Amino acid sequence: MAQSLRNLYVTIKNVRVLAVNRRQFIKHSSLVSLAMGSSSVFAANTSLILPQDEARTLKLKNLHTGEKVNTTYWEHGEYLVDGLAEIYFLMRDHRANQVAAMDLTLLDELHRIQQTLETQQEIYLVSGYRSPATNNKLRRNNEGVAKHSYHMQGRALDFRIPGIRNSHLHKATLASSDGGVGYYPNSGFIHLDTGRKRNWVS
Repeated sequence: MAQSLRNLYVTIKNVRVLAVNRRQFIKHSSLVSLAMGSSSVFAANTSLILPQDEARTLKLKNLHTGEKVNTTYWEHGEYLVDGLAEIYFLMRDHRANQVAAMDLTLLDELHRIQQTLETQQEIYLVSGYRSPATNNKLRRNNEGVAKHSYHMQGRALDFRIPGIRNSHLHKATLASSDGGVGYYPNSGFIHLDTGRKRNWVS
């Protein structure tokens, strides 16, 4: 029987792997699931399932590390451990080299934006998970960084998509998200989080 999605999230989040490389982290994630007697797929919360989807794939590039993934993380009603591990690693705090589980609703909303725009372009990740230490360091240099940022909980990301105007991307994100959406035209990215529904321009 598949391990519950919540247990997977908590397990990986609590491990706080200081990943040396992608292969090591993905191997570790798979071993965690096997050690707990689970398969490599996990049943999805039905509230997150879009019936018309057969698979959900994200094509991402981390602008800080240059790393890329093009991976299916959900298929036929189940989240896939290896696909999630690839995404978690790419979205890690590259400054502290620390990985945390990202909110699955956040990933699904990002996928929905990609589908809404009907784009095959990579999504450029500006910022994903941030450790508290990294967030505090950024706050000292930028007053726009929130003290209790959702980035520290794996519930926020900043992104842009090449070839798509940020004003257009902003509108698509507003239409696809049930959480927070920030538009940063001068910095050239959109903020997306799974907090309460709100939006702002900075």
